[in-house]
Amino acid sequence: QVQVTESGGGLVQPGGSLRLSCVASGSNFQQYIINWYRQTPGKQREWVATIFTSGITSYLEDVKGRFTIERDNARNTVLLEMNALKVEDTAVYFCNPLFLRDTYWGEGTLVTVSS
Repeated sequence: QVQVTESGGGLVQPGGSLRLSCVASGSNFQQYIINWYRQTPGKQREWVATIFTSGITSYLEDVKGRFTIERDNARNTVLLEMNALKVEDTAVYFCNPLFLRDTYWGEGTLVTVSS
């Protein structure tokens, strides 16, 4: 069982920045594909970004150029750097590691973008 812990959420003004962190347990971390998702009340969970084992990344069109996902395999950590935040980025952000046929979720971290 992989334990997933997100952190780094908070309140930020429009145009500001936040860095989210995801720590996932396990000795096979370098083999995990890691996704970030986000969810607002009453809406379906929305995919935001992915980083593959090779380091290749993929982003939701709306966050391209503003968000950066990166991984540190030595620390079992994936970061989501979020810049130029918009009110519509407000959501609970979830880290989602995938390993073989299994998928894991954390409790999420709340990001609120408001003036």
